[in-house]
Amino acid sequence: MPIYDYKCEACGHEMEALQKISDDVLVDCPKCGKPALKKQLSAAGFRLKGGGWYETDFKTGKKKNVAGGSSDSKPASKESGK
Repeated sequence: MPIYDYKCEACGHEMEALQKISDDVLVDCPKCGKPALKKQLSAAGFRLKGGGWYETDFKTGKKKNVAGGSSDSKPASKESGK
């Protein structure tokens, strides 16, 4: 379940709430009781790592390969002994 950040526009109280995506947005401030809570934008709390499409799409330089190995290396070719 995602964690959402809320801030009360009446008293300035900030809080986090663990909610299902299908849950209704919270509106009542637990501190002042007024219906002034607003959902805030926040950064994701995880980082995708691995060999997926996202690994190289928005990275530059040496940051391209987080999963390991060199960003300039090519896959090793298999040599047949025939």
